[in-house]
Amino acid sequence: MKVSDAIKKRKSIRKYKADPVPRKSLQKILEAARLAPSAHNSQQWKFVVVKDRKIKESLAKKANNQRFISEAPLIIAAVALDTEEELPCNVPSYALDLAIALDHMVLQATEEGLGCCWIGAFDQTRVKDILKVPSGCKVVALLPVGFAAELGREKSRKSLEEIVCYERFEE
Repeated sequence: MKVSDAIKKRKSIRKYKADPVPRKSLQKILEAARLAPSAHNSQQWKFVVVKDRKIKESLAKKANNQRFISEAPLIIAAVALDTEEELPCNVPSYALDLAIALDHMVLQATEEGLGCCWIGAFDQTRVKDILKVPSGCKVVALLPVGFAAELGREKSRKSLEEIVCYERFEE
């Protein structure tokens, strides 16, 4: 699958089949994250793979009771190890680093015929407690992964003319 095809095909999946994610597919997804660029190539991240039913249910409860999260065969939690470093542009490096890594994972999952849904609506403190994440770290996103049991919603996107400016910012 070409990257452009994966980008077009990817949808947020909120209903999963019970079939397990093949080990080889999971390894490819995690490898995609490992190969993602990061500030100073420091890779200040960890990815917690959760397959245990009870832990998934606890995570779903602390993610605004989004039950579909626990129905996925696995959840990958993206964890920032260094939340203090800022880029020269005053943006926290972990936000960019993990966004790139997560997007690599999502596109690889799409190529593997799997669905996922980037979750940012969760209780940081409770999720950290559930996953035993140290206090200096931050869970950036939860990524349920599995075979889609639905097609997903159609994507609505703005036109290029609405989102692109040339030479300087324009309203």
